[in-house]
Amino acid sequence: MLAKESLQFLKDLKANNNRDWFLANKKRYDAYKADYHKLVSDLLDALKPLDPALEHLEVKNCTFRINRDIRFSKDKSPYKDHMGMWFSGLAKGANRPGYYVHIAPQGSFVAGGFYQPENEELKKIRKEIAFFHEDLDAIVDDKEFKTIFGGLDVNENNSLKTVPKGYEKDHPGIHFLKLKSFTASADFATKEVLDKDFVAKTVKKLIVLRPMTEFLTRALTQND
Repeated sequence: MLAKESLQFLKDLKANNNRDWFLANKKRYDAYKADYHKLVSDLLDALKPLDPALEHLEVKNCTFRINRDIRFSKDKSPYKDHMGMWFSGLAKGANRPGYYVHIAPQGSFVAGGFYQPENEELKKIRKEIAFFHEDLDAIVDDKEFKTIFGGLDVNENNSLKTVPKGYEKDHPGIHFLKLKSFTASADFATKEVLDKDFVAKTVKKLIVLRPMTEFLTRALTQND
């Protein structure tokens, strides 16, 4: 769980996203950061027994700096007004399959999978799907997966309108082959982070995504 003060800090930061305000509230930020890292530690402790691939992770591997990279952004707000947590058993600093928790006053969610893989990685995943689409079908058709996440995230930004090169339009896994990201997500009320059972409830959702992250990891590693 988080302290109420941490959520209030995020609310106030969103309304005062500038360096002067941030420096004037440095003590509040320090308390917020400690609370943030404590929550990540608690989530890690609960996740590791359920997914041994995460065993080597430390808190520092799963957190993000509060400073935004504004070099190529029209939005020049210097600080992130949300809390992000990323748990992946593969290479540190690389975009790989894993679990994600996003907490913000304006909306929170849990998610997992592989977001926007590079072209070569996407080819490996599509190759795995081409031969073993039944495995992925079984994962997303699982009752608990469907209850929590509904299915994979599909929208105009992460799905091709045409058939990917090298595949037939009547391939039985074409609904997966068209995807450019392989993620599932579920919103939750931000106030839930204040509940004592928040960690247990969140881990219960995240671990449902383990078979999907393992399928994607298998695709990346077996095709090397």
